[in-house]
Amino acid sequence: MTSQDLTPTLPAHSDGVNLCLAELLQYKNQSVRWLPPAQSVWSQLNGQHQSRQKGRGMNFAEVRPYQAGDDIRAIDWRVTARTGKTHTKLFTEEREQPVMLLIDVSPSMKFGTQLLLKSVQAAHFSSLLSWLAVSEQDRIGAIVFNGNRLYECKPTARQQGPLTVINAMIAAHQECGSGENENDDFNGKRLNFSDALKHLHHLCPKGSEIVVLSDFYQLQDKDKRRLSQLRQHNRLQFVQLYDPLEFGHTSFNGVEFVTDDHQATWLDFSAQSTRDSLSTQYQQHQQFIQEMCKSLAIPLHHLSAARTLMEQLGHCGFNSYKGGENG
Repeated sequence: MTSQDLTPTLPAHSDGVNLCLAELLQYKNQSVRWLPPAQSVWSQLNGQHQSRQKGRGMNFAEVRPYQAGDDIRAIDWRVTARTGKTHTKLFTEEREQPVMLLIDVSPSMKFGTQLLLKSVQAAHFSSLLSWLAVSEQDRIGAIVFNGNRLYECKPTARQQGPLTVINAMIAAHQECGSGENENDDFNGKRLNFSDALKHLHHLCPKGSEIVVLSDFYQLQDKDKRRLSQLRQHNRLQFVQLYDPLEFGHTSFNGVEFVTDDHQATWLDFSAQSTRDSLSTQYQQHQQFIQEMCKSLAIPLHHLSAARTLMEQLGHCGFNSYKGGENG
């Protein structure tokens, strides 16, 4: 639903509700802002605080006789002992790191009260990350989850990678709630977030940078084991999408019919009890996510659907959740 009391400026080519190719292609030119030696996008999105850059690995290349100036820490002591002459190991920098996105556009993400649906904001940031990945000579892949099916994009380099991800997001977003192809996957069983994580685990190459974009309303305790497995060989980050109304912040004072996958009801937003109830539920949800992330050492970021992506990147970035946002 979209309130009429606020009229913030939408991003170019966007209506805030649907997805089109033009609005996602624009982030190709924006990605240059975060290419080295500039600050990483994660530093920007954490309010200018220093953030660990995505690191490159080092692959073993060969062993050769030690030369003056070589790092003594790279001496291969086994070869040195066997030959009687000092040898050193040579390494080449690993230039390519797969980047995998898990993008949630399921029904709970099709919600927004001020500017964009959460699912649309998730698609905007996913597009930016995709173009940034290939600009850094990485492959980009994704799994797009809409509650009916999983759209799989295997890690691909160059321009084809982001375009594949963008087309999958548009298709998944259009299908969600359309009634078409429902229950098409998993032998007619409705898909959930756990299914998406399981599929990600099978598709994701080891050593990947994984970014999960969701509101995490479907995240469960049982998912902790799968996330722990993913964390063993990859770097994992969470991006939580939220709308201010979810924690009771809105200037709307009327009565609205609200529905989700489980229930439908009328809510009176002029009543403080309604706002307090929403705030309490969201705080409980937030505590659950924060505790799981803390136990698994997963960085958690927050992105509002009430402000443009570039505004948040350029000013406050991914703010740590502080219990609210003016709405």
